[in-house]
Amino acid sequence: MADTLSADVVVVGSGICGSLAARKLAREGASVLMLEAGPRIRRDDIVRAFRTSPRKGDLIAPYPYSSLAPHPDYHPEDNGYLLQQGPYPYKPEYLRVVGGTTWHWAAQAWRYLPNDFRIRSLYGVGRDWPISYDDLEPYYHEAEVLMGVSGPVNNGSPRAKPFPMEPVAPSYLEQRLMTRLAPEFEVITNTTARNSRAYDGRPACCGNNNCMPICPIDAQYHGGLAADAAEAAGVTLIPQAVAYKLEHDESGRITAVNYYDWDKVSHRVTAETFILAANAIEIPRLLFLSASDRFPDGLANSSGTLGRNLMDHPSSSITFNVDEDVWPGRGPQSPASIQKLRDGDFRSEHAPFRIDFSNSSRVTSITEDLIKAGYFGAALERELRARTAREISVKNVLEQLPDPDNRVMLADEKDALGLPKPLFSYSFDDYVHRGMAASRTAFERIAELMGGTDIRHSPEGKYSNNQHITGTLSMGADPADSVTDAVGRAHDHENLYMASTGVMPTVATCNSTLTGVALALRSADAILGRV
Repeated sequence: MADTLSADVVVVGSGICGSLAARKLAREGASVLMLEAGPRIRRDDIVRAFRTSPRKGDLIAPYPYSSLAPHPDYHPEDNGYLLQQGPYPYKPEYLRVVGGTTWHWAAQAWRYLPNDFRIRSLYGVGRDWPISYDDLEPYYHEAEVLMGVSGPVNNGSPRAKPFPMEPVAPSYLEQRLMTRLAPEFEVITNTTARNSRAYDGRPACCGNNNCMPICPIDAQYHGGLAADAAEAAGVTLIPQAVAYKLEHDESGRITAVNYYDWDKVSHRVTAETFILAANAIEIPRLLFLSASDRFPDGLANSSGTLGRNLMDHPSSSITFNVDEDVWPGRGPQSPASIQKLRDGDFRSEHAPFRIDFSNSSRVTSITEDLIKAGYFGAALERELRARTAREISVKNVLEQLPDPDNRVMLADEKDALGLPKPLFSYSFDDYVHRGMAASRTAFERIAELMGGTDIRHSPEGKYSNNQHITGTLSMGADPADSVTDAVGRAHDHENLYMASTGVMPTVATCNSTLTGVALALRSADAILGRV
């Protein structure tokens, strides 16, 4: 074993939540050491890998992979890192690299609605948060300023201060959707961490239309920028450092974290405060791996809820041809949405949802379909031009309620370092299925208003997910039914915090990153004695 390292604060995971929390602490004078299982990467290398990859729609393909810090990859076949117990497979696509998974995100940065924090009290479903919207509102703004977020003011989430910049200019598709759906649906520009003007040393969006898997000019904020900011503030970042065990003393305080480097040499790091900032799969895995005689079921698990209540946003979709040329593929991939179905008394009966319009280029998929259908030459070119100008895709983003049987566990099968792989138990309940039925009705009306033809629904009962992994470290007021408290601190360990979307007790209907960052910044304030 190598020599022991030490710092005031150790952060495990260099994604957007951990990096921005680490930055905040370092700027207040703390010595902070941040461990990252994966390697450093450079934007230009990833852009080059994307441009030369035959798998343009694959979010994972441009990013480096190592069996020593594996992440899931399903193309051309499942690499077997995440194991499934069923009955429904859960297949998130996350990265283990410096900066984490927001390298390949859509940059949607919605706030929760105030009612999202108390759905048990209001609608009799799910659970209430131990904090309110007002508790988190200033941290939402702090996160928005750091990330460079813009959006429409009237989106259901009240704000004390304005966005740091105006929204990105709407694409032609977005303008036509706003006009033609206006009689029945209000279409609004998405709230995103994407520059509409030069901001924080980065340029404005120029409409490359490959925000996922990589913005080629850094107009879109991501965790790599957050990690850079943390290091600029004085944080020491060690990549290729795979945390595998936490140590504790007799009182339950965490005393050290052990990690393997990629030469399989073990290192030990001590600190006064520890922050786990990986995702809501890898953190429970580490806490289970750290089981001891005193904590035989894993650390932070006296409630038995560690790894349970796994949630994401299940989605279905509709694809159709509009009766006019709308030219998807110009500008950001995810420009606009319908927000009015996110809240209401119906939440007592079925899942609320957001409806999201895709502006992704359709050229590749349509070309593949036409070639399979036997088109070639002039006929291929004619049909390709016609269909790519008119085909659009629309999806829903549904709330999934916490279910203790949806969970992350340790598998018997091990990775290249000899560490057990994650194992999932996962399913959907009738609350989701009824929400899907309600959204299908909305889909069909949208298609009708747009003069839709060649209408294709995604397979019934086959839902995709959105990599919005939440719930496995749920915060709550009662240590008997939650892992962390109202500031993200483990109930069982007074100096262990979680800076992760995993602490979110419910998933609501919006992308989880902004809320995760706001919670992480609030946890940093708690460590500093301000909350």
